[in-house]
Amino acid sequence: MNEEQVCVVRRRRSRQEVEQVVAEYESSGLSRIEFCRKRGVALSTLGRYRSRQQRQAPASSNALLAVEVSGRATAPNAATGSALAVVLRSGRRIEVERGFDTGVLEQLVHVLEGV
Repeated sequence: MNEEQVCVVRRRRSRQEVEQVVAEYESSGLSRIEFCRKRGVALSTLGRYRSRQQRQAPASSNALLAVEVSGRATAPNAATGSALAVVLRSGRRIEVERGFDTGVLEQLVHVLEGV
């Protein structure tokens, strides 16, 4: 090596560290690019960590999700006609009618989480 070349050696993250990085990303509300820049993680690395974690997760997760109730509704949302509306941190809004196909909703959520 000549004097201008720099060798950067990075140690591998433990499983716990990988889980922490993914959890920090998911709770950050940042885009993947913004999070990776701030955290100093390669975009491909975050993608690999998330994919690995999704593959290892049980098919049916009983994880709890924090929600905020914005008002008490006794009927479907009058403004949109939907039975249920979820607004994500990113501003994305998911609305479903009564009797919706839960499998389709699950697929939609997976696609949105991968964005």
